[in-house]
Amino acid sequence: MATTDEGEGVTGPLLVDGFLEDRRYQRELADAALRTHTLVCLPTGLGKTTVSLLVTAQRLAGDVVNKSLLLAPTKPLVQQHADFYREALEVHDDEIVVYTGDTRPDDRAELWSGARIVVATPEVVENDLVGSRIDLTDVVHCTFDECHRATGDYAYNYIAERYHEQARDPLATGMSASPGDDEEAILEVCHNLGLRQVEVMTEEDADVDAYTHETSVDWERIELPETVIEIRDAINEVIEDRLAKLRELGVTNTSKADVSEREIQKIQGKLRELMNNDQSEGYEGMSLLAEVRKLRTAVTYAETQSVESLRRYFERQKQAARSSGASKADQRMISEPKVREAIRRAEDYDDLHPKFRRTRMLIAQTLGIENGERVIVFTESRDTAETLTDFLNEHFTARKFVGQSDTDGSDGMTQTQQQETLDEFRAGEFEVLVSTSVAEEGLDVPEVDLVLFYEPVPTAIRAIQRKGRTGRQTEGAVSVLLAEDTRDEAYFWKARNDQKRMKDELRSLKAITGEIESELSSQTAMDEFDGGETGPGEAVDGDDGDDSVPHETGGEAATEAEDAAASESERASDRDETEGDGDESATTSQSAEGDGQAGLDAFAGGEGSESSAEEGDSDRDAADSADRDDPDGEIATASADDEESVEIVVDQRELDASIAKDLSREEAIETRLETLAVGDYVLSDRVVVERKTVADFMDTLTGGDERSMFEQVKDATRYYARPVVVIEGEDLYGERNVHPNAVRGALASLAVDFGASVLRTTDEDETTELLRVIATREQETEDRTVSVHGEKSSKTLAEQQAYVVASVAEVGPVTAESLLAEFGSVEAVMTADVEDLQAADGVGEVTAERFREVVGSDYDG
Repeated sequence: MATTDEGEGVTGPLLVDGFLEDRRYQRELADAALRTHTLVCLPTGLGKTTVSLLVTAQRLAGDVVNKSLLLAPTKPLVQQHADFYREALEVHDDEIVVYTGDTRPDDRAELWSGARIVVATPEVVENDLVGSRIDLTDVVHCTFDECHRATGDYAYNYIAERYHEQARDPLATGMSASPGDDEEAILEVCHNLGLRQVEVMTEEDADVDAYTHETSVDWERIELPETVIEIRDAINEVIEDRLAKLRELGVTNTSKADVSEREIQKIQGKLRELMNNDQSEGYEGMSLLAEVRKLRTAVTYAETQSVESLRRYFERQKQAARSSGASKADQRMISEPKVREAIRRAEDYDDLHPKFRRTRMLIAQTLGIENGERVIVFTESRDTAETLTDFLNEHFTARKFVGQSDTDGSDGMTQTQQQETLDEFRAGEFEVLVSTSVAEEGLDVPEVDLVLFYEPVPTAIRAIQRKGRTGRQTEGAVSVLLAEDTRDEAYFWKARNDQKRMKDELRSLKAITGEIESELSSQTAMDEFDGGETGPGEAVDGDDGDDSVPHETGGEAATEAEDAAASESERASDRDETEGDGDESATTSQSAEGDGQAGLDAFAGGEGSESSAEEGDSDRDAADSADRDDPDGEIATASADDEESVEIVVDQRELDASIAKDLSREEAIETRLETLAVGDYVLSDRVVVERKTVADFMDTLTGGDERSMFEQVKDATRYYARPVVVIEGEDLYGERNVHPNAVRGALASLAVDFGASVLRTTDEDETTELLRVIATREQETEDRTVSVHGEKSSKTLAEQQAYVVASVAEVGPVTAESLLAEFGSVEAVMTADVEDLQAADGVGEVTAERFREVVGSDYDG
């Protein structure tokens, strides 16, 4: 890229002349990121996005039509990046597209094909990769913004894996102000994203120092009122009692209420071991531990948030305990006398948490005495954000800023509302923004005079991000409120120590980048790219090695995708080596037997394992299908272009599990996403699978699910000849307080009354393998196609009546049928008094009173 004197505008291919200020450190970082897959670490507010944009512009320059993909964790951040790219690049606005869940899947596929730059949330790209709607072949630059998220099962990891496999000339850039709490975490992020080098700039670098200002941090200690302490102590006594019972079970040595999260995890691990050994103590202990977790949350609300937040939390817990599918932990906690007393005292408490008053004083000092203009208040709790906003509006102009998802008793903000709120804050239309964590990462929140932490956060990453909202253009201030002798203090010291360690780690990273890159290279060689690999811009077959421009050979210069694909193929081969060798294996088995009977290896899912008996089954299935309803939905037939490909259609709602992603990684499997009217997975024209975890299965039996298991299987049998129910997980008979014979009866009904095959798996991995084997047998062995059809059957009048009654006070379908059998109509049930209701089988006094409370109480909406 061409440059001028530092501070003036940057010029170069695809860049709008003079729009970007020329900063040397940004150019240096961009030059480094053009050479190979790079993690870019730069303090908040110093232009990480500009670095990514400079790399993108260089990679897209030239005659070959390529794409760039920029991933960001939230929709507002995606929109912000897209607006910036449209302003800074000489690329038509229609070719810079926003790609989020707000766009219909069919429209997204069209947008993708016509785009040069896609700015997207990772979940949407992940879903479209799983659904085979898009591929990453033409993407020559992929940016992972806020890349410290690339841990665990976050969508960035799957996308990075597929990107390195599919792209003909990949270049990945990770960006973060805080990539990890220690060197190990940073290496994990690099490994997950396929990054090979780390480039770090801190405020101490001369090039960066000119663009940063000092930020002071004050810690305000808050003393809790006596009533709040009494409420907290009452809850802590119950925690200590439950921990004492866990100690009796031999899974912990402590009964102190301030037990650490690390100890909680250890207890959970020991209980899982007991459960795996089918010991009842494991299930008893897990219920106690669930109660401890809920009570610890209540203590946190009381100590660090507000009594109003605690009241809201307990109200949600009471509602959960009253529901028909309530857990023992919920019911036990709410019925505990000391908890009931804490709830009563919280409801009688009419004073403010002292943090409210201190927040008001600090804001008044900043906006009044110091003539400040804007303040951000960060809080962990949406309940607190709402009540604090109402309180501050009595003295200032304040708005809340929360996420998009709805929670119990609280509506989220739409993307439009979020953007309008930020625009108004930037324009000075209000003074105080009260935000949950949604404003911590990356958003172009205006420079503010004070950042106030309503509570400390326990991670260095989040603390650094919050502090980065001030001190960019002028000196800034940060205040952190700490409730004395509470969890606040532990979080404060942890975050403080982590920040110091992180700064030390970043300094050391600058000093030992060679060692880090060596470690990353060895990881890459061992784990992903066996054989010779070529990074972006590296010379191949006599290439002159010019690393400043993208390859224009249609992929000849990049072998990394082929290496990754070969590696994945080898891993798939390793997984399948016990399942036979396809045609050869099956044929050998049949010829050796010589009696027309299939050997065990014929059931491994390979090709050529059909037998005369199976052919007879196919004929019978055809006859069965002739008697079934014609399909109303669209038909999707597996591609004839690739005879090796097995297609599995996945319901969109199954994406919370890892099954669809794992299937999409298989070279011989093509996954497709749809919103299925019937079933969760369609494996052929006759096989549909309804997958239930053990908990889900029990929900559908006890009324905790909107549609019963039997309704769902009834729909499946109506449209498919071979419906399959997969029940995933262990302890089917101990999950809920349901008699084992009732569970057995339900299983028998599914098999005998509905003709469904009921299969058990232990976990998602086993379910994945089972689906793969069934689909392969159906499509390759039986030569069947994939056909998606069906719709949910409409309810009969009797079913509608039962549904209405079942929804009242969540009494459930069994009790609803009992009530209707006793009274004869919905109207008679609704007008019956408490005594009469108890005449129905299965209706006790508590249920009858709850039913009358819902039906007879005045509406207070």
